[in-house]
Amino acid sequence: MVTNLHSPERHLIELRMEHADLDALIDRAANDAPVDELMMRRLKKRRLSLRDEIARVERELQPNEPA
Repeated sequence: MVTNLHSPERHLIELRMEHADLDALIDRAANDAPVDELMMRRLKKRRLSLRDEIARVERELQPNEPA
């Protein structure tokens, strides 16, 4: 079986993995003192952007439902 490295399904998996990694990183950073507020804002902004991208790819992969 040949796997398409550029398929939307694979891209979705990679986005979800990166989102999970960011979640873990943010959790660890929040427990450390002192917290670098600028870094936390950037990480959270990236996580939000990933969530939006995941939602966009999921919409593309779902078939249109008849009205």
